[in-house]
Amino acid sequence: MAEAPVTDSTPKGRTAPAVRPVGSWRFWLRTRATDPTTFLALGLLVLFAYLIAGPILLLLSDAVRVHFPEVRRTGLPEGTFTLYYLERATMSPIAQAVFWRPLWNTAQVAFGAIALALLVGAPLGWLLSRTNLPGKSWYSTALIVPYMLPGWTFALAWTTLFSNRTTGGTPSWMESFGFNPPDWLAYGQFPITLILALHYAPFVILLFGNALRMFDAQLEDAARLMGASRATITRKIILPMMLPSLVSASTLIFAKALGDFGVAYILGVPVNYNVLATSLFRAISTSQAGMSAVLAGTIVLFGVISILIDLRLLREAGRFQTIGSKGSMDRINDLGRWGPLASGWAMVVFLVSAAIPLFALALTTVMIRPGVFTLDNFTLAYWIGTDLGTTALRQGILLTPEFWNATRNSLWVVGAASLGAGFLGLLTGYAVARAPMGSVAVLLRQITFLPYLVPGIAFAAAYLSMFAVPRGPLPALYGTYIILVLAIMADQMPFASRAGISAMMQLGKDPEEAARISGAGWWRRLTAIVIPIQKGALVAGVMLPFISGIKALSLVVVLAVPGTDLLTTYTIRLVDNGYTQASNAVVLMICVIAFFGTLAAQKLTKSKLSDGLGGR
Repeated sequence: MAEAPVTDSTPKGRTAPAVRPVGSWRFWLRTRATDPTTFLALGLLVLFAYLIAGPILLLLSDAVRVHFPEVRRTGLPEGTFTLYYLERATMSPIAQAVFWRPLWNTAQVAFGAIALALLVGAPLGWLLSRTNLPGKSWYSTALIVPYMLPGWTFALAWTTLFSNRTTGGTPSWMESFGFNPPDWLAYGQFPITLILALHYAPFVILLFGNALRMFDAQLEDAARLMGASRATITRKIILPMMLPSLVSASTLIFAKALGDFGVAYILGVPVNYNVLATSLFRAISTSQAGMSAVLAGTIVLFGVISILIDLRLLREAGRFQTIGSKGSMDRINDLGRWGPLASGWAMVVFLVSAAIPLFALALTTVMIRPGVFTLDNFTLAYWIGTDLGTTALRQGILLTPEFWNATRNSLWVVGAASLGAGFLGLLTGYAVARAPMGSVAVLLRQITFLPYLVPGIAFAAAYLSMFAVPRGPLPALYGTYIILVLAIMADQMPFASRAGISAMMQLGKDPEEAARISGAGWWRRLTAIVIPIQKGALVAGVMLPFISGIKALSLVVVLAVPGTDLLTTYTIRLVDNGYTQASNAVVLMICVIAFFGTLAAQKLTKSKLSDGLGGR
């Protein structure tokens, strides 16, 4: 009997459904075992969920559950849901001092810093990008120097120049010159706002300057031919086109100022001028876990809102793009007789924001009495002296064991964290670019970006909440180097992961496919092909976290103890003890490491912070 013909019953134009073999999960495992990128992506996702998302979620939960010290006061069992801490922070008799006044001070400082940064940075961005400013190449780097250095460096310089006898301690230069600075000039809102504005003005210079460089000058020409005045062109054409860059710079400054601890601690706490960051530090120092969670959650909330606004603006920036030739976009305005005046303005900004503060700090370290310029007042004792006659600092900084311990701790802790961040960042980039499961790749991108939304001191509070007590197999990590390494590594993952993802997206699969055909296994392909090819991205993923971590204070100030001091926390302890010359000497060493580390990173990555401003 003839066999019946085999016919395809699938309707024309449709694909037959795939037949899932028996034991398909075993088939899935066998296929993934030859290319374990999916397992790598899942493993990284679990790791980052534990190191990044877990501490933040635990911190937020601390705000709404009863802690042991408040069991009697609330009448509720430990761990029970409660609004007690929210009510205590916002409606109790101490709410004004602990929450509302610091919140108001934070808003004043942040918005004041934004306004001043725009006033200073926007004109400089225009001069550097659209004019023939004399010395433009030098200014393109010099005006970015304030951001290369720790912001609280300039707070120490301010106390050296302008502090008064309100809080005692060493007299300032102004006092030595016979001028007694008023309280509003020496401490509080004005100096904090000014220093943060000058420290973050490079954001405006870079973002606004680059937007101006890409602006099509033919639009101005067309408007001028139609009879529009310079003011009309500026108001109706240039400013609307530049608005995304200005608002983006403003939101970034707001997010940074929101969690800044060092400047407010040095210039605000001595006169009881608190912002959210210093109020949070005080709550942590007094073991108020619930109140700490409320304050940290407030900082996180505002930080997330500001960064999300920035991301939204970046997505919408395409609506403001113009199309023109390179010549029309790169048109340079001749300053003519205004050139020397403009160059003088740029020099004044550089002197005020970087040169004078650093010069004052350096001079203070070799002076017995600040501001007294007689020969017998200069000494190297605070650097290499052997008998200073003080209680806790008997030798110069370079002969003090605590300084070298802090230096060694900083180099190995930050170095280990940076190496870990760089390697994990490259693996994250590989997993995102190669993992067949798109949802896992998306989650990886989002979770590694999460620390960028959380200001440093709030992220430190999250780590303290997570690791101050034993968690499962892990013992309590507070007071150990491990918590510092993990916190810095997790905090720097946004930069390291973006470097890895960007590099891997540009690397095709052909080299790996050729090696696979030749019989090379996955690990062999990764170590012999991917990592050597992407060594530039790996270097960037290590150097950028190292530079940021070596000058970080907000992140480590609540996690380090005297036995695990880094250079930044050691400096703060010297400030607290009134050793002005010694603290300034240590901070200068931090500036040297951060500055030359930045230059090394730029050389290794063949890039500059001033890229896009037209500096040649």
